[in-house]
Amino acid sequence: MPILECKALSKSYGKTQALDSVDMKIEPGRVVGLLGPNGSGKTTLIKLANGLLTPTAGEILIDGAAPGRDSKRLVSYLPDKQYLPDWMNARQLMDFFGDFYEDFDRAKAEDMLGRLGIDPKQNIKQMSKGTKEKTQLIMVMSRSAKLYLLDEPIGGVDPATRDYILDTIIKNYNPEAAVVISTHLISDVEPVLDEVVFINGGHVTLQSSVDDIREVHGMSVDAYFREVFRC
Repeated sequence: MPILECKALSKSYGKTQALDSVDMKIEPGRVVGLLGPNGSGKTTLIKLANGLLTPTAGEILIDGAAPGRDSKRLVSYLPDKQYLPDWMNARQLMDFFGDFYEDFDRAKAEDMLGRLGIDPKQNIKQMSKGTKEKTQLIMVMSRSAKLYLLDEPIGGVDPATRDYILDTIIKNYNPEAAVVISTHLISDVEPVLDEVVFINGGHVTLQSSVDDIREVHGMSVDAYFREVFRC
């Protein structure tokens, strides 16, 4: 059974159609790049999967059921904006995640904080933008979820840290889970992807394995994306 499935999924905001009759399946054990230009519908799709929005038409299913209270136990979500309370520090965040999520692995979080040199006693307010984003990602990846939804997980960090973060994502997710990474930094994430979904104007225009793109088109995912979405 797919961990994430869309059936004729549509979402509109007034007269603006963000998603239009999207059909898509994502299987467990896959790392999937959700790729498209700005305003293509990537964040809307991720928010629908996380139950933060409701479809205008069609349906979206998480492990065979509509997003809701039960799906919160299955989905670990990293939004594209920093949402951590400024007054908290990383230690308090671990307490919070440990209370809220049964699958939160505190030892894993502490290890990742240590490897990135993040002081667990430092308040979020005192952290740099990049450190805040690293801390938020660590909390999300320290859960043993079935579906990780990561919206621009490396957008605010320096290039030297990106490889570590991607390595952290791959080494710390449940191998029976799926990871969906929405990003503009395609060349950075391409080495960790199993497949990609191209989305444009609210439509899924391509779902393919990375290997097939390289074999059929003779180019990298990044190069193919640039060709498909050339201005």
